[in-house]
Amino acid sequence: MSLLQSITFNDAGLVPAIAQDATSGRVLMMAWMNREAVEQTLATGFAHYYSRSRQRQWKKGESSGHVQKVQAIYLDCDGDTILLKIEQSGPACHTNRESCFYKQLQDQTWITIEEPMT
Repeated sequence: MSLLQSITFNDAGLVPAIAQDATSGRVLMMAWMNREAVEQTLATGFAHYYSRSRQRQWKKGESSGHVQKVQAIYLDCDGDTILLKIEQSGPACHTNRESCFYKQLQDQTWITIEEPMT
């Protein structure tokens, strides 16, 4: 079975991809990849994704410069989720935070635990 055949894409042709900082282990973001995004990531060594809202491919950091250099790629046991261990340049979140996961549930309320980078 080829590398791409090992990935179980959903009915829309997408697979969730989690970006994790290769050094700290912090989960930085989750995005979607289609077959082309996986191929581009493998070919360039930088994370590429598929935007459902814009309906197009994008390289992480193409406008911000905050690229993700891929250090390792993992596939989960079901073949339906990809984990990218990456070296992040600048903030990963479009809100200018290190991680998209900056809200924590505390006493039934979402608390912001990280401010935007300056």
